Amino acid sequence: MGSTSRQLHVFFLPFMAPGHMIPMLDIAKLFTTRGVKATIITTPLNVPIVAKTIERTKTCGNSVVKIDIQTIEFPAVEACLPEGCETTDSKTTHDEKMATFASSHKMLRQPLEQLLQNHDHPHCIVADMVFPWTIDAAAKFGIPVLVFNVTSVFSASAVVSIGQYKPQMEVSSDSEPFVIPNFPGEIMLTRMKLPNFTGNKYVKAFFSDLMKEVVESEVRSYGVILNSFYELEPAYANHYTRVCARKAWYIGPVSLCNKDAKDKGQRGKESSIDKHECMNWLNTKHINSVVYICFGSLSNFRDSQLMEIAMGLEASGQQFIWVVRKDKNEKEDEDWLPMGFEKRMEGKGLIIRGWAPQALILDHEAVGGFVTHCGWNSRLEGVSAGLPMVTWPLFAEQFFNEKLVIEVLKIGVPVGAQQCVEFSGNDNPIKKEAIEKAVRHIMEGEEAKEMRSRAKELGEMARRAIEEGGSSYSQLNALIEELKALHS
Repeated sequence: MGSTSRQLHVFFLPFMAPGHMIPMLDIAKLFTTRGVKATIITTPLNVPIVAKTIERTKTCGNSVVKIDIQTIEFPAVEACLPEGCETTDSKTTHDEKMATFASSHKMLRQPLEQLLQNHDHPHCIVADMVFPWTIDAAAKFGIPVLVFNVTSVFSASAVVSIGQYKPQMEVSSDSEPFVIPNFPGEIMLTRMKLPNFTGNKYVKAFFSDLMKEVVESEVRSYGVILNSFYELEPAYANHYTRVCARKAWYIGPVSLCNKDAKDKGQRGKESSIDKHECMNWLNTKHINSVVYICFGSLSNFRDSQLMEIAMGLEASGQQFIWVVRKDKNEKEDEDWLPMGFEKRMEGKGLIIRGWAPQALILDHEAVGGFVTHCGWNSRLEGVSAGLPMVTWPLFAEQFFNEKLVIEVLKIGVPVGAQQCVEFSGNDNPIKKEAIEKAVRHIMEGEEAKEMRSRAKELGEMARRAIEEGGSSYSQLNALIEELKALHS
């Protein structure tokens, strides 16, 4: 009887930002390794990125892996955005424009419903957390929805507790600390470190509403998928399921589904540097001698901050790979670099302007530390690589992730960021002295060795979690069997 049943088919609907699309594509790959048919739903201009990323999934082991792509139109102009603005890379770094782009996702609902109307219905939809409307759209066709929460279990749980108890309303100033109530550990935050902290009322209202909608959608959905693994944050995983009452599956680190160098190098956009050139450069360095600095795809530091980073790196005496946004290109007058910086750093430092093959770099034995904005994908990739970190949170849930790294896992040091900043940058840069001190802290001395040892242990746990019999491997199997049972 089972042989005549239709193959389990799942739609995957990622938000159009690299930090959301890349892990969603990895999750789709993982589903296909369990015999599930996967279809990625995206907009036309994102198809090349998706197609390139899944190209090598056509064969996996002895079985043929099939990932389809279906497109739905994104009405950018109707949403008061530039024509062709279909990703967060499309010059959306201004806060209001970013909020407009993110809020306009609701305009995808009608095209998605039309797609569902005209095609065989999938058995399930895995929808990004910023698409809470997917639940009602899918309900019209009797399709269950799994929410993909793109952050840590720690952060997801913290958002629930703060939303429920509102401790930020009990303090008298933005800088006065409060304890997150009914939450494992005595975790202290300030209003300045919350995702919706901004002086822009429109942006503040957008993020406040979005956080509320995300929490509500998690409750109304069939369940939540998280890119984490139980052993990394067990107290918070237990809290999320028992206290927050979420039905959840921890199936990460999903980036580890990419086994070889070509798989790792093909994640996301085309690298701005030849991968072989980058690897050859690292091959000339000693083990744990290079620090990698990258702040994700959305950060946009002003020239004054980039200058401080450059001076701090030079003063630290460490070898480095530093990734900066592509609009900081070599043809401009590079006022953001000290005079003669690149000449002095020749052979010691490598600047990548644009997109870097991050997973490849982090996994290289020469890399011994990671300066990160605490975006969850990067942070989890750093854990998987067994690296101590300098934490430099900027916005969204990144200050929550910093708390996990520093206070719970104890594998990093803070650079000293005190408040969420705008996507367009901050007028009060972190100074070179703080950057130098933090970089030295994770690269030199006994404490650095201890942090690296703890990070290596977590990296080994991460790899065991996704192997056959591991916690994430088993949870994904259990989820797929449950979905099959719904339709048997």
